[in-house]
Amino acid sequence: MLEIKLAVAKTNKYSVSESGDSVEVTERSRGGLSVVLADAQGSGRSARTNSRLVVAKCASLIGEGARDGAVARAVHDMLFALRDGKVSATLTIISADLETMSLVITQNAGPPVFLLQSDVVMTLDASSQPIGVHRSMKPNVCEVVLEPKLAVMAMTDGIYAAGRAQGIPWQDEEFQAMLLCHGASPEFLAQEILEASLRKGARRAQDDMAVCVLYVGEHSADVKIRTLSVNMPC
Repeated sequence: MLEIKLAVAKTNKYSVSESGDSVEVTERSRGGLSVVLADAQGSGRSARTNSRLVVAKCASLIGEGARDGAVARAVHDMLFALRDGKVSATLTIISADLETMSLVITQNAGPPVFLLQSDVVMTLDASSQPIGVHRSMKPNVCEVVLEPKLAVMAMTDGIYAAGRAQGIPWQDEEFQAMLLCHGASPEFLAQEILEASLRKGARRAQDDMAVCVLYVGEHSADVKIRTLSVNMPC
């Protein structure tokens, strides 16, 4: 029996009260769960409004049974129509689909996603366009068999670009090594990535930051108990 573990860590840009990075976790209609990560153009309230619009629509469509690639296209069309092609957003959807027993990663621009499979970490570059600014758009979709010891880490630009202004940027090899070592502990890894990113910028985030880690483990207990834990400073 499989067990899916998911952790998210995020913070606002320094001196900005609202984050343009939004994350939504939703159950899939035929089993499994999806996490949606959106980074809207800009920062502050307007970016927050746009990113929340994107993730909420994604969650709604996923809950209705739409496939992730179709969800990304539909949300792109919605944002393009509502904002007249003047607002962009990066979008990543990670789904553990129990109907097809597959892990599906859908990307539209933004930083790469790091995938741990069979003790090897792969870098999935998001070479597609952001949503919202072009008439047509095609997401990058990667699908692998859902099995124990799979781990995925996705992030927004605030994490990936942390430290560049100080001359100490992240290297892809650092993310790969951390996922390989700590992928089985999503909460620890997400917190560690966020804290390390803040330290690179002297704890003054130059952009909104969000990172999510999903791990597929094994579960042997007879009773299926689901838990959710949230820490939200206000």
